[in-house]
Amino acid sequence: MIYLDNAATTLQKPPQVREAVAYALEHLASPGRGGHPAAMEAADVLYRARSAAAQLFDAEPEQVVFTMNATHGLNIAIKSLVHPGDVVLLSGFEHNAVLRPLYALGAKLRICGRRLFDPEDTVAAFAASLTPEVKAVVCTHVSNVFGYQLPVERIAALCRERGVPLIVDASQSAGLLPVSLKGWQAAYVAMPGHKGLYGPQGTGILLCGQVPQPLMEGGTGVLSRQWTMPEELPERAEAGTHNMPGICGLLAGLTYLRQEDGRTRRSREEQLTRQLCRGLASMDHVRVFTGSPQANVVSAVLQNLDSETAAQHLAEEGIAVRAGLHCAPLAHESAGTLEGGTVRFSLSAFTTETEIIRTLEVVERLKSFA
Repeated sequence: MIYLDNAATTLQKPPQVREAVAYALEHLASPGRGGHPAAMEAADVLYRARSAAAQLFDAEPEQVVFTMNATHGLNIAIKSLVHPGDVVLLSGFEHNAVLRPLYALGAKLRICGRRLFDPEDTVAAFAASLTPEVKAVVCTHVSNVFGYQLPVERIAALCRERGVPLIVDASQSAGLLPVSLKGWQAAYVAMPGHKGLYGPQGTGILLCGQVPQPLMEGGTGVLSRQWTMPEELPERAEAGTHNMPGICGLLAGLTYLRQEDGRTRRSREEQLTRQLCRGLASMDHVRVFTGSPQANVVSAVLQNLDSETAAQHLAEEGIAVRAGLHCAPLAHESAGTLEGGTVRFSLSAFTTETEIIRTLEVVERLKSFA
């Protein structure tokens, strides 16, 4: 199988991730729940995973909160900052993991920066919309549909200048692009473990520039006589038993990223993404959404086939992609593709040039279908 659905999850992972999960299932108990070797080793792995994430994302270990996924982290962040009726500023490319919690809270949404691959327009739109009544800003780092890299550093500077807390959704950028909690001075940065970090599903990280409100209450292994959640991070946001097999696998994924030459890996993925975009753009039956800056996610529309049918034909040829709205109707609305969605191709460190060439050959043949 040619796997080009990495924006959903990186199915192809370093072998040490699988080995780490298996090891944890046999050797690790619950951290903070005992002084025996299995509990103590779990606590050590937990701390090493926090430290690895902190080093990678320019944070302190206690600022690293482990979550079930990016959606979990975004819910913690949003519900810590936003109250009913608050005005919240968003980009035009946000995922439902942002939109739905805000809608459920009754926030007043102000959407700006809706032009694809136009950082100057995005910054200008945020600057114009970031008025005194705005209580929070939420911005994706990379569109999960189109791969557009939003100018988060410049948006973060605007937020600092105007004293407005920023939440960054780094679901498609963590592990691929530089992410810096301290550099951005963001209130929160959320990311999944199972995409660019090459960890297992069911894992995620919330980087906390502020102390959040607990989304859940429960046991933490510390301060057990206290009826309320601890005030300190990370325990305040980590009620209940940790997913130690997942965290152990995530640590292996983080270690893989730290051992690899990130600049070389990014350069290679960028080269393959450009090759894919050039090939698709050369086909008269394909409209490809591409521009600069673009990450390793590419969307296209086939003029002769709806997106779901096109994706099914690709699947029959052994090529895994995703079609439709990608849980991001706002992004499709911004790009004018809300009616039929797109076919999305998303690469990883394990994508090869041979796979890109083969994919382009199959898409070219789809021209004959009506």
